[in-house]
Amino acid sequence: MFLENIVAQPLMPHATASWLVEQTSLTFEQIADFCGLHILEVQAIADDTASTKLTGRDPVRAHELTMDEIEKGQANPDYRLKILKGPEQVRRTKGPRYTPVSKRQDKPDGIAWILRHHPEVSDGAIGKLIGTTRTTISAIRDRSHWNIANITPKDPVTLGLTTQRELDALVAKAAKAAGIEAPTDTRLEGDREALIEQLRAERDQASREAEGIEGGVETKPEATAETLFKH
Repeated sequence: MFLENIVAQPLMPHATASWLVEQTSLTFEQIADFCGLHILEVQAIADDTASTKLTGRDPVRAHELTMDEIEKGQANPDYRLKILKGPEQVRRTKGPRYTPVSKRQDKPDGIAWILRHHPEVSDGAIGKLIGTTRTTISAIRDRSHWNIANITPKDPVTLGLTTQRELDALVAKAAKAAGIEAPTDTRLEGDREALIEQLRAERDQASREAEGIEGGVETKPEATAETLFKH
């Protein structure tokens, strides 16, 4: 089954990434790959511009990673860290995906997005990815769903229903089965430089504010990285 082959990830990916950034010389790409995050998320954590201050979580003490594995990664930037496979690692293998109650109302929007942008993905694969039924998917496709008037296609990754890695793997597998070329995710290409520049600006602004406070001058904060994504 597709989802059984997904690589396990740390229990607390952002906190783990924070620890790896602080305590190791691993590259952002290695940390992002191990934690299942986008490299820009790791960049934000490294620059202390993440939306919340994170307390690092030691993956070695959590028995998710060994020091030997970390040393291999530090010695070779192309090396991909392997998570420890043990009884303490909780993995979903069979049955529907569990979705927090707070996010269940977002499922129809996520399903509609996949149906619109990736029609090659089968209903069964969507059901396993999102944690829903074929009946619900069919109702959204033929617009007979009871709440169809309020359903707006939204990226399931943005909604927190799945990870970018899982979605990309699903789309690639479906494209291969259909004999078509898998689409390339270019959503962040245009924003990457803008985001990095924004991160630098925030860091400079923080320094100016600190100097202003020391000198008795109050400064007005600029827009945060979160503002960047609201426009």
